[in-house]
Amino acid sequence: MTPTRLDIDLDRSSPVPLYFQVAEQIAEAIRRGDLAPGSRLDNEILLADRLGLSRPTIRQAIQYLVDKGLLVRKRGVGTQVVHGQVKRAVELTSLYDDLRRSGQEPATRVLSLESVTADEDVATVLGVEPGTPVLRLERLRYAQGEPLALLHNWLPTGLATLSGQILEDRGLYEVLRAAGVRLRVANQRIGARAASAAEARLLDERRGAPLLTMVRTSYDDQGRAVEHGSHVYRASLYSLEVTLIER
Repeated sequence: MTPTRLDIDLDRSSPVPLYFQVAEQIAEAIRRGDLAPGSRLDNEILLADRLGLSRPTIRQAIQYLVDKGLLVRKRGVGTQVVHGQVKRAVELTSLYDDLRRSGQEPATRVLSLESVTADEDVATVLGVEPGTPVLRLERLRYAQGEPLALLHNWLPTGLATLSGQILEDRGLYEVLRAAGVRLRVANQRIGARAASAAEARLLDERRGAPLLTMVRTSYDDQGRAVEHGSHVYRASLYSLEVTLIER
């Protein structure tokens, strides 16, 4: 594979370190799609020579992007753009909307959409009596043609008109908001476990592969539970980003 040549414009009078200017311009090229997943960069010596920088400066820029998960070093191959891991901020948004905003081409396969009676656990989180009819959804979410997540959701009946076609065309939160549901806050728990045989088959992973788990209950502006989800994500293609603020 021929290395991708990048146009990097450095401001040598700027107080911004040169390694960071290089790293940010490479990162922006990745975000724009100029550097596609799997693209190979020039080696450090060639890149340093072309930009008139020292090799340690280029090495620092590359390492910064490796640490951020944007690049990977492979023995015998060189430095490549990481193959499309989805990075998602922890916010009250849907996976569908996050993928669409990041240009990841989301698609959905609805595995089931049915009315079931709420068991004790689902009834507790949705604030209904056990045995109350609720909607249960099972969907497989794709990003750029790759299976990414297996999604299970339970909702009180009557919130919105849902069908397999609607859920394949739109994200669940988008449908709820269009129906007048004002999502306000959610409780969320993140974990990890090994894939079952059925999950591995659907997600195109090996049995026992690591999966990220997310259990979330969302509430509207009146404090009513409007959706409960239990989802699993391929750890090889998905990560969560959290901003921490000192108090």
